[in-house]
Amino acid sequence: MEEQQTHARYHLAPDEIEQFRANGYFGPFKVYEPDEMRAAWRRERLALMDRSVAAYRDEELSGNTNISNYDRHLDSAFLADHICRPQIVDRVTSVLGPDLLCWRTEFFPKYGGDEGTDWHQADTFANASGSPQILWPDELKEFGGTLTVWTAFTEATEQNGCLQFIPGTHTEMNYDETKRMHYSPDQINNSEKNGVRRGFFGYDYRELQIDPDWRPDEGQARSMVMAPGEAIMFWSTLMHASLPHTGETEAMRLGFAARYVPTSVQVYPGSDSIEEYGGKISLENYGAVLVAGENEYDHNQMATATLRGHVFPAL
Repeated sequence: MEEQQTHARYHLAPDEIEQFRANGYFGPFKVYEPDEMRAAWRRERLALMDRSVAAYRDEELSGNTNISNYDRHLDSAFLADHICRPQIVDRVTSVLGPDLLCWRTEFFPKYGGDEGTDWHQADTFANASGSPQILWPDELKEFGGTLTVWTAFTEATEQNGCLQFIPGTHTEMNYDETKRMHYSPDQINNSEKNGVRRGFFGYDYRELQIDPDWRPDEGQARSMVMAPGEAIMFWSTLMHASLPHTGETEAMRLGFAARYVPTSVQVYPGSDSIEEYGGKISLENYGAVLVAGENEYDHNQMATATLRGHVFPAL
C-alpha cells in the first residue's frame, strides 16, 4: 500500500488532464535530478557503444539509418528501468489507462550544425515504412497515435535544437500516412521559413500533406527548453518539430523518446521486419514491454527481460 501511494503522486490531477487534452502535451516535468542524469549518461553512453546484443545488430543495418537508434531498452538495463519509472508511467496511465505497453524507444541526437526536424504528425507510423506500425482497435478509432515521453538526457535549448510544439493541433491530421515518402540520404533543408533550416532524416515530410498548399502556423509554436533529466509527454499526432543546432556550442543535444500505447493496440501487425530510413531489420529480437497493469491480449510479441537478462520492472 505504501508503495502504491508513492507511485500515485505522479498521476495527473484533473486540471492537468484537461490541460493535456486541450494542448496535446504535458510538461516539462522532472524524472531525474540534473546531476543524476548527467552522471547516468556519462556512465551509460560508454556501455551503449557495445551493440553485440542489441536487438538490431550493426551487420543488419544498411546505409545511414536511424533504426540504429531504436529500442536500446531491449539491451540496456538503465533504459529498461527508465521506461518503467513511475514518474513517467503514472502520468501516461492517467491518459491511456492502467494496462500499458512501451512499444518503441528512440535516441534523438543533434550535433552542432545539424538542421532542425521538420513539422510532422504520426498516427499509425506508416509515414516512412509504408506499413502501419501501430493499429488501435475498432472500438477506439477516435484515438490514434502514441503517447511519447521525450526525456532530455542533456540540456535542450533553443540554440542546440530543442523540441517545438504547436498546441492544440493533435486532434486533426494534416498528413496522409497512406502516401509513402521517398527516401534520399542526401536530402536536407526540406523547408526553410523565418531562417529556420529543417529536414526529416532523408525524407521530405511535405510529401504526405493532405493539402499541398497548407503550412503549419509557426507563429503559434512553443519551444520546449529542458534541463537534463526533465521530460515532456505528448501525443504523436501533435504538430511537433525541433530547432536546428546552431553550432554555437559543440555539445550534443540528446533526447530519448519512449512511446506508449494501451495493450489493446496491435504493434507491427503482420510484419516481421522494419524497413525505413534506407535500412531493413528483422523483428526477431523485438518485444513490446508491459510497463503497467495486465495484458489480456495475444496479438503482440512481448519481452519480459532485456536481451542481457535484466527483468523489466513493470508497476
